[in-house]
Amino acid sequence: MTPETRPPLPPFNAESAVRKVRGAEDAWNTRDPEVCARVYTEDTRWRNRAEFPVGREAVKAFLQRKWARELDYRLIKELWAFSDHRIAVRFVYEWHDDSNQWFRSHGNENWAFNDAGFMTHRHASINDLPIRAEDRLFHWPLGRRPDDHPGLTELGL
Repeated sequence: MTPETRPPLPPFNAESAVRKVRGAEDAWNTRDPEVCARVYTEDTRWRNRAEFPVGREAVKAFLQRKWARELDYRLIKELWAFSDHRIAVRFVYEWHDDSNQWFRSHGNENWAFNDAGFMTHRHASINDLPIRAEDRLFHWPLGRRPDDHPGLTELGL
């Protein structure tokens, strides 16, 4: 990998699309805005709920606010569909707020990439479901989801 590319590169096939999705999941599970922002173009364009960040710096600021509010965040992403330069994913993440109310957030994302493998567009639709702490399904230590932890399909989500 060079600073000018972000493998796997388009055009995607089934295997490279799955790798791209897992790489995104791993990055987001770091909860580090610097790590996450490296996969986006300098002029990336987002839609996330009612926010529309434009540019890598705006994405970093968005992620800092997100993880200050969404505590003990754990995410699973799953490939839904792909084409040459686009990937669609579904995802679920669990988190709690500062009053210790847990949520399970379900969503879909549509991604577009440039030839160098950087994401130019991210469109996310997300719904939050309050859950009881005992109903949580994501219990791995903070950070990367272990390879043997079930995915969304296996969990019935």
